[in-house]
Amino acid sequence: MENNALNEMDRIDPNLRDEILAELFLDRMMNDFKRGKILKEIDQSLKNKDKEAFLRLTEELKSVS
Repeated sequence: MENNALNEMDRIDPNLRDEILAELFLDRMMNDFKRGKILKEIDQSLKNKDKEAFLRLTEELKSVS
């Protein structure tokens, strides 16, 4: 499956391919950043025993993951 995707990428114009790869990379980095931030906030809500914040943050985490 992964080889098929790589073969398809070889057929795309190099400039467009680079743009697509850069966008995918940035999207992944932003999602990882958001996920990490939410996980830290979840940890803090657990330390504070803030059930409401914990529930809200876990729902938010589901939408990011």
